[in-house]
Amino acid sequence: MKTEAAVLYEIGKPCPYAESRPLVVEELYLDGPGPSEVLVEIAGAGLCHSDLSAINGVRPRPTPLVLGHEASGVVREIGSGVEDLRLDDHVVFSYVPMCGHCLFCATGRPALCEKGGAANMAGTLLRGHRRFKNVEEGLLNHHLGVSAFSRFTVAAQESLVKVDSTVSLETAALFGCAVMTGVGAVLNTAQVRPGTSVAVFGLGGVGLSAVLGGRAVGAHPLIAVDVLDQKLQLAKRLGATHVVNSLEASPVEAIREITGGGAACALDAVGDEKVLMDAYSATGRGGKTVAIGIPHPTKNLSVPVVGIVGEERTILGSYMGSCVPVRDIPRFIDLYQAGILPVDLLLSRKIRLEEINLAFDALERGEVVRQVVTFED
Repeated sequence: MKTEAAVLYEIGKPCPYAESRPLVVEELYLDGPGPSEVLVEIAGAGLCHSDLSAINGVRPRPTPLVLGHEASGVVREIGSGVEDLRLDDHVVFSYVPMCGHCLFCATGRPALCEKGGAANMAGTLLRGHRRFKNVEEGLLNHHLGVSAFSRFTVAAQESLVKVDSTVSLETAALFGCAVMTGVGAVLNTAQVRPGTSVAVFGLGGVGLSAVLGGRAVGAHPLIAVDVLDQKLQLAKRLGATHVVNSLEASPVEAIREITGGGAACALDAVGDEKVLMDAYSATGRGGKTVAIGIPHPTKNLSVPVVGIVGEERTILGSYMGSCVPVRDIPRFIDLYQAGILPVDLLLSRKIRLEEINLAFDALERGEVVRQVVTFED
């Protein structure tokens, strides 16, 4: 079949992307699903900083690449061997396919799935296949087993989670990355308890989702840090009790003053080693620092060891919110339906696929939280 998709052919083109056009919107050929694979019609695809990191080269991916990893859709065709999905099921994608058999899957940590991670790095589906192609390039690479910036895509069944069909698919898309990563970092990685002080550095979709997670578990005080006042105001609407503009005040000093000595938990959703150091410095004795954002692979962190030992402070990595997607995506959606996670407030606007380069400019400038590509005719 044919599908309209956004393809990244060259990494590192300069901003503004509306002029350099790193993403080429074109018609591709898409093979049908093979064994254990599913054809999905995309309903909503979120623009995330992880996509931006592929475009600017912070996280290089094999090109040419059909980009996009945060998405929802409807099952349209099923390959042989697919057991748990049916035609017309509504699904949210997991950007790490879960093989179910490696050590990490077997011990409840599928975000670290060895086979899924290897497939993602290679630009293939879980079993090594590529389903997109065009005349000039031949086979094209998949992005994290999803390739959401396409009207149709093929994914391994292990990349899909069935969700309640009454939930708006445009909202459901956000649970595939922003919500799963941010809320999961609070609930699963940090295991924040009610009344615990929490600080969140960086208020993109993931950081604001971490604020939502903090509110959901009763964190107090719940402090949001960013350089943009409009995002700080949104954080207040989402439940932050205090906000700090780090261009106007030292976030470390402000957090230590608000909490009376340092936060019990600080989360870095920026992916910058300097911000991560600020997050660590803002915690108190026994504090947890959680790294959510992923920096450039050449960046390093230098931390005084005495604080880790003498004050029992910890630094934790959180990938995909330490989630088990088949467990956590449905339960986070339940919390959304109960009014506990007002995820709709994260959705800045809907865009058409042909607007995607312009939309990444807006994301780069910090003007938006989540833009969602839809394929409405």
